[in-house]
Amino acid sequence: MLPLVSFPQNFTISGYIEDGATGEKLLGANVYNTETYQGATTNNYGFYSFTQGYGEMLIRYSYVGYQTKKINFSLLNDTIINISLQPFIELEEVVVESTRVENSLQSSQMSVTELPMQVIKSLPVFMGEIDIIKTIQLLPGVQSGSEGTSGLYVRGGGPDQNLILLDGVPVYNANHLFGFFSVFNADALNTVKLVKGGFPARYGGRLSSVLDIRMKEGNSKEFHGEGSIGLIATKLTLEGPIIKDKTSFIVSGRRTYIDILAQPFIRLANNQNGYKTSGGYYFYDLNAKINHKFSDKSRLYLSSYMGNDKAYAKDEYHWDDYYDRNEFDLKWGNITTSLRWNYMFSNKLFANARASYSRYKFIVSEQYEYETTDYKEEYAFEYFSGIDDVAGSIDFDYVPNTSHYIRFGASNIYHTFNPGVNAFSEKSSGSYTNDVDTVFGNTKIFANEIDVYVEDDITLGARIKTNIGIHLSGFAVGKKFYTSFQPRISARYLVSEKMSVKASYAKMTQYIHLLSNTSIGLPTDLWVPVTETIEPMQSDQVAIGSVYNINKSLEVQVEGFYKWMHNLITYKPGASYFSISDSWQDLITTGKGWSYGAEFLVRKNMGKVTGWVGYTLSWSERQFNEVSDQKYPYRYDRRHDVSVVVSWKKSERFDIGAAWVFGTGNAVTLAFDKYLSLDNYNNYLGNDISYYHELPYIENVENRNNYRMPAYHRLDIGFNFHKKTKWGERTWSVGIYNAYFRQNAFFIYVDYDPYSRTSISDPPKKVIKQVSLFPGIPYVTYSFRF
Repeated sequence: MLPLVSFPQNFTISGYIEDGATGEKLLGANVYNTETYQGATTNNYGFYSFTQGYGEMLIRYSYVGYQTKKINFSLLNDTIINISLQPFIELEEVVVESTRVENSLQSSQMSVTELPMQVIKSLPVFMGEIDIIKTIQLLPGVQSGSEGTSGLYVRGGGPDQNLILLDGVPVYNANHLFGFFSVFNADALNTVKLVKGGFPARYGGRLSSVLDIRMKEGNSKEFHGEGSIGLIATKLTLEGPIIKDKTSFIVSGRRTYIDILAQPFIRLANNQNGYKTSGGYYFYDLNAKINHKFSDKSRLYLSSYMGNDKAYAKDEYHWDDYYDRNEFDLKWGNITTSLRWNYMFSNKLFANARASYSRYKFIVSEQYEYETTDYKEEYAFEYFSGIDDVAGSIDFDYVPNTSHYIRFGASNIYHTFNPGVNAFSEKSSGSYTNDVDTVFGNTKIFANEIDVYVEDDITLGARIKTNIGIHLSGFAVGKKFYTSFQPRISARYLVSEKMSVKASYAKMTQYIHLLSNTSIGLPTDLWVPVTETIEPMQSDQVAIGSVYNINKSLEVQVEGFYKWMHNLITYKPGASYFSISDSWQDLITTGKGWSYGAEFLVRKNMGKVTGWVGYTLSWSERQFNEVSDQKYPYRYDRRHDVSVVVSWKKSERFDIGAAWVFGTGNAVTLAFDKYLSLDNYNNYLGNDISYYHELPYIENVENRNNYRMPAYHRLDIGFNFHKKTKWGERTWSVGIYNAYFRQNAFFIYVDYDPYSRTSISDPPKKVIKQVSLFPGIPYVTYSFRF
C-alpha cells in the first residue's frame, strides 16, 4: 500500500468590484485576507483574482472614497464573489480607512500617479473648463509648454513622446483652441493614470510617458444626467440602463459658442458699402459608450470619441457688375472607436480582446472667386495631413497564485500616414481661359507595427516585490523592417510598514515622430513614421526612489531619474513644413538627448483638506550636429518647477480649490543682428538673415537656446457652491486664473527702444520685449446633476 500524504489545498477567489450606486467598475480597488494580508488589486476592467488556502477567513474590500466591506466565509473551493461598494456621502478621515494592498508604498511600480475625477473637478480651471491635462501639469516631472497651453513635457521629453490612450486607443492630437484646452471632457471620464517611468512591459510605442484615460461605462442602475454652462462652452452628459444591470449607455457632448454669439456683432460692424464679412472659431467633443453583460464571465463594450476644431473667415464684396469672394478654413480633429470583449476563462485567467480605429486629420483651405461682366476666375488651395490607424490586440491576466501576477499579450497596428498633401485648382473663363487641377507634395506612407509582451509581478517574501517583463516590437515600412528588444524591471523593498525603496529600468522604442517648429502645438505639426533612412527613437531610463507614509492620509515620495534618448529629430535651421518643394525627410536632422533630475511630492489624500506640494529639479539637453556642434538646453529645460495644490471641503455645500505654480523660464534663441538678403546684383530678396552669437545668459551655450525667459508663476483660485434640489443638485463655480495678474511671457523678441537715444545721430538701444496673454481671467460656471 502507498502511504497517503496530505498536501494543503489552495483555492481561488475572483470576481468584479463595482460602484453600488452606478454599476461602474472600480479600477484599482483592493481586496485581501485580513489574517495573511495576501490579496489583489482590480485591473483596468474591475476584475480581481487571488489564491488562498482552504478554511475560515475574513476578506476585506476597499476603495478610496467608498465604504469598506468585509465578508466572513469558509473557502472550500474556487469561489466567484462580485462586490458592490457604496460611496461615502461625506469624505472624512474618521470614516476612511487606509488600504493595505497595492498602494504607492507597497506596489512594485514607481513613477505612477492616479488622479480621482473628484480631485480634478474640485480645482480652479482656465476659463471655467475642467481640463485633466492642466491638472496633470501640476504634478512633479510634468511641465506645460507655455502660458495656458495643454502640452505635456514629461521628464525632458517632447509632446510626441507621450502615449495618450482613451479606452486603450491612441489619441494623436489632444488639444483644442491651438493647445489652450485638451480634448477630454471630464464628465465622460472614469479614471486617469500617468506613468512617467518604470514602464510595465504592457506599454510601448513612446519614450516619455503613458497617460491612460478610461471612460465611464454608463449607469446600469438608473437614468442620470449632468451638464454645465460656462463662459465659452456648454456640456451635457446622459447615462442610464437600457436593460437594468445588463446593458447601459453614456453619451456626453461639449461645444463652444462664442462664434454663434459673435456673429451678429461681426456682421453689424463689417456689412456695409458692399462688403460682407463673417468668421469665427469653435470646437466640439462627443463621447459615447455602450456595454452589455452577457454573463458574469463575458462582457462587450463599444466606445467612441469624435472631436473637431474649426476656424473660418469669409469676405465678400459686390458693387454693380463686380464681385469677389474669399473664404478661409482651418480644421482639425480626432476620431477614435474601440470594440472590446472581456472574458473570464477561469478564476485565474482573464482576457480582453480589442479592435479599434483612430484618425487624426488637419486641413487648411482657401477659395477665391473674382467675377466681372466679361471675365470670371476661381482658384482653390487645400493642404491636408493626418494619420489613420486600424488596430487589434489581445491581452491576458493570469494569476496562478498570490506570488505571481502574469500579464501577456500582442497587438498589431496598421498605420496610414499623410505627411502633407497639397491640392491646387484654377479655372478662368472669358477673355482668358485657363484650367488647372493638380495635386503635389508628399505621398502616403503605409506601415505595420507589431508588439508582443510578457510581464510578471512577483512577490518574494513579505518585503520584496518586483515586476519583470519584456516588450518585443517590430515596424515594417517600405522595404525596411525594424525590430526592438525592450527589457523592463522595477523592484520594491519594504523597509518597514511605513517606508519602501524602489528602483526601475526601462528601455523604450518609438517608431513615429511629430515634426514641429512651434511652441504652442499648432495642428500644422506633422505625424511621420520612421523610414528606410530615419531610424526609430530610443530611450533608456533608470530611476530610484522612496515612499514614506507619515500617517493614513499623508505620504512623501522622492524619485531621481536619468534618461538617455537617441535618434531624436528636429527641423534643420530654416526648414519647416511650409517647404513643400522638398520631401519632409530632407528637412530634418537627427540627434541625441539627455534628461536627469529629482522629484519631490508630499501628498494628502484623505480628509476635508487634500492636495499636494510638488518640486522638480531637472536638466534637459539636446545635441543635433547640424544645429549646434555642442550640447544645448532643450527649449523646455526648466531647472526648478514648484506646484502647491489645495482643496478644502468645508461642507457639503461649499468647497475651495487653489493652485500656485512656479517655474524657471524656458530656454529660447534670440537673434541680435539682422542683415538684408541680397542677390549677386544687390537686389533685395524680400527677407532678412538673422545672426545668432554668444550671449552670457546661459553658461557655455553659444547659439541655440541661449537665453532664459523670465520665471513663470501664477495663482489660481476657485469657489464651488453646491445645493441639493428636488430634481438633483446644482453648483455655481466662480474663480480666477492668475489671481494676482502676473505678466507671464508668452514669447519674447528683440526690438529697438526709440527713447534710448541721447541725440539724433545715436542709434537706438536693442531691448528685449515680451508679449503676455493672460494677466487675469475670471470665470463663472453653472453645473447641474439630476
